[in-house]
Amino acid sequence: MNLKKSIFFVVIVSFSGCNRTPFKLVSHFSENLIPAKPDYSKTEYWAALPNKIDNADQIPLKSDLKDGQAEAKVDVFFLHPTIFTGKPQTQYEWNADVNDLKMNESVDNSTILNQATVFNGSGKIYAPRYRQAHYHAFVTTDKNDKKQSLDIAYSDIKEAFEYYLKNYNQGRPIVIASHSQGTVHATRLIKEYFDNKPLQNQLVAAYLVGIVTQPTVFENIQPCKTGDETGCFVSWNTYSKDYYPTWYNAGLNTAVSTNPLTWTLDEAYASASLNKGGVGLKFTMYPNLVDAQNHQGMLWINKPNIAGSFLLKTKVWHRADINFFYTNIRENVALRIDKYLSKGK
Repeated sequence: MNLKKSIFFVVIVSFSGCNRTPFKLVSHFSENLIPAKPDYSKTEYWAALPNKIDNADQIPLKSDLKDGQAEAKVDVFFLHPTIFTGKPQTQYEWNADVNDLKMNESVDNSTILNQATVFNGSGKIYAPRYRQAHYHAFVTTDKNDKKQSLDIAYSDIKEAFEYYLKNYNQGRPIVIASHSQGTVHATRLIKEYFDNKPLQNQLVAAYLVGIVTQPTVFENIQPCKTGDETGCFVSWNTYSKDYYPTWYNAGLNTAVSTNPLTWTLDEAYASASLNKGGVGLKFTMYPNLVDAQNHQGMLWINKPNIAGSFLLKTKVWHRADINFFYTNIRENVALRIDKYLSKGK
């Protein structure tokens, strides 16, 4: 791989989840400027469904992976991260319009392609479109604006999940998977529908990636301690080794950090030789991409194993939380599902 392609690879990886340069909103949340609700009885309001052709069906180039949704015995409810980060192009500023074709295309070609596909080897993927909160909701000091924007987004997630349970699930085991803003909503969803509820018996595992998640966030669902444990959750946030972000002591220092190469919570170093493949340029698989080591609430990595990586200045690898560990996550999902099914639940 030449130097130009190497750097482009990292750019693609970095923009596979949240994308676009963040834009600061100057207006306040207004109840008069809320986009229309999605109708989850219509397939166009789902970014991914097992019975339609969508980007969640894709397989990375230069891999021998296969889409196994047709035979899968488990469902995956996937909540995508923030794609609504740039300057709003319509009157809707605090929450994205699910009828915005350009926004939907951006969601499908970034997070659905690069993240949701991780789970298509052993699960049927259900990924709702939702009126995602603008990135500014996460950085504003106005707590009311933040709450109202995120509440709108979660109301869609809740409605989509209830529609899914009533019309699609049919008692099948469930994997909850999410990244960034998606994890904010997934955590709330698990609290409301799974934690100490009958539905907890259907939970294979939750992959709550890209947001600080504390070990005591749930009453009865614990962090996974091993790679084959079920009914638990994993979480991590990726940074360059020896880097401490300014928000480190605001909860990151006590967060759950699961090493996606070993699936343990300890601080044992895992070399890149354990990394079975990350996804980058043109949705292509690259083996032994990065190493990983937990460190006090963070997942630390050294620079990616690509030519020209010495030029990279990136310290926060949030956008590559899933891409870097694509194949290992995929295999771990299959392992947990097999373990769950072997229990005869």
